[in-house]
Amino acid sequence: MNIPNLEIIPQIIPDIILIKPNHYKDERGYFAETFNLKKYEKALKENISFIQDNESKSFKNVFRGFHFQIPPFAQSKLVRVIEGEILDICIDIRLNS
Repeated sequence: MNIPNLEIIPQIIPDIILIKPNHYKDERGYFAETFNLKKYEKALKENISFIQDNESKSFKNVFRGFHFQIPPFAQSKLVRVIEGEILDICIDIRLNS
């Protein structure tokens, strides 16, 4: 699915999607809209309550760990890569997965 300025790519595990924002390049550099509530809600087909934003920098071959939450502490993750690439490992531990 494509939404203006966003490319939405479903992944093998349900509920996990890759969102690629478009970059607008010119001689000065580039501009990208990294979050737009209306576009994300349209892409995800649900209301979003975006509450917290964290940033970290990791060096090559760093493993930050696995994260798991259950209600009422469950939360979705939005991961953004500014430079380079990452290996983001998602494990589906639901009973019927």
